[in-house]
Amino acid sequence: MTYRMKLGIALLVVGLGGVVAAQSPAKPVRIRGEIAAVTADSLTVKRRSGDTVVVTLNPELTVSAVKNVPLAEVKPNTYVGVASMAGEGNKRTAIEVLVFPEAGRGTGEGHFDWDLGNNSMMTNANVDTAVQGVNGRTLTLSYKGGTQEITVPEDAPVVTIIPATKADLVAGKKVFVVGTPTGRDDNFRANRVVVEKDGVAPPM
Repeated sequence: MTYRMKLGIALLVVGLGGVVAAQSPAKPVRIRGEIAAVTADSLTVKRRSGDTVVVTLNPELTVSAVKNVPLAEVKPNTYVGVASMAGEGNKRTAIEVLVFPEAGRGTGEGHFDWDLGNNSMMTNANVDTAVQGVNGRTLTLSYKGGTQEITVPEDAPVVTIIPATKADLVAGKKVFVVGTPTGRDDNFRANRVVVEKDGVAPPM
């Protein structure tokens, strides 16, 4: 794995963990949507909420994509990021699972608020056990300060990170961007973009 890819993974996990928010003058914003237009140094993104924002691409931009991973491959000692919702009895059910390459292990570790729905949480943690059940695969996750038990339904997206390039940034593709506000309305800057590739959209 190249240094650039390792750096890219670290930057993505920063976005997933929000670990730099307290150190930055502006809190990073997660942008999810579809590319409406592309220039040499910017993306216009129509967000899921319906509004449109402009993302300026920093010169050191890293572009990545994701590919599907079989749920059965999420085994003990895998490092994952799991977005989940609380259900009956406060039992947590996964919305999506990101399997980190080994270079991303330990970065952004913890259990914290997420923004894929009311009461959604993100857990970046190590898989201690993975038990197949009737309703999916139940993972016991451990991180510094705690553990979580989360059931991953068979239809939940499970992906891992793969390389991509700026050539993959084309109108109509879905993207996940962690952007920093520039101080201008609906305008952000980004070092990292995760883009849809081969029909697989980033589920984060």
